[in-house]
Amino acid sequence: MDAIVAILLSALAMTLIVGVRYLLASGGFALATRWRHRDLYAGLDPQIRREIGWSLASAAIYGVPAGIVAWGWRTHGWTRIYSDVHALPLWYLPLSVLLYLIAHDSWFYWTHRWMHRPRVFKLAHAVHHASRPPTAWAAMAFHPIEAVTGAVAIPLLVFVIPIHVAALGLVLTIMTVMGVTNHMGWEMFPRFMWGGRVGGWLITASHHQRHHERYGCNYGLYFRFWDRVCGTDDGLGDFTRAHRQARARAGRGPVAGAAGEQRAGRLAGRGDRADALGQGHDPRLPDR
Repeated sequence: MDAIVAILLSALAMTLIVGVRYLLASGGFALATRWRHRDLYAGLDPQIRREIGWSLASAAIYGVPAGIVAWGWRTHGWTRIYSDVHALPLWYLPLSVLLYLIAHDSWFYWTHRWMHRPRVFKLAHAVHHASRPPTAWAAMAFHPIEAVTGAVAIPLLVFVIPIHVAALGLVLTIMTVMGVTNHMGWEMFPRFMWGGRVGGWLITASHHQRHHERYGCNYGLYFRFWDRVCGTDDGLGDFTRAHRQARARAGRGPVAGAAGEQRAGRLAGRGDRADALGQGHDPRLPDR
């Protein structure tokens, strides 16, 4: 009984940590967006409330396996997480971070492609794509099925790949930052990270924007490797249309006021009907 209580408390604590981390990260980048592009989220309050609701539900799903693993590590030495920085060579610290990012990116790519099968898309992944345009609050706006596929990745990796607790914290920080910034609707990173040779292999908002525009492409999370190998890399997206629509919603663009709101509503309505018809999936994937 004591063990069950300890596991429940650990899961609750991790749920709170994930939830607070989400609110701080998404809230911080949403404020940065308001400062940098003040109208970008204009008229999206109902959508943002929905994104926050789904994300907080996902926080609980992420928190449960993380809490169980944390309890097992503390009390029974489960996992290959280590706290003595000298337990393994120092050069392994950055290598372990890279290994985790590569493994997580691979898991994300293939589960994300699976989410675009027609039946799975309509059942689960359409929740995430209901955000038009996605905002900084959409990073964890997942149906529970999708949340489960994301929640188990890191907890499984800690049983396989050794990692220092601080390096694990860095991995989780990178995961959070990339998850939020990939959805916030503008590019905050310097050009070399999303353009040129380096940008040809890294994923930032410019790359992920294309996924939310066209659906059947750009499935990765950190790296473009699997997209390139599998022929699903469709290059970088363009924020021009989304920013023009934002100005229209705010009454500052060429289609202003009530007309702008009606136009934005028609665009969103067409997107919703596309999801209802199952048109948001990757046509290269069979419906099974």
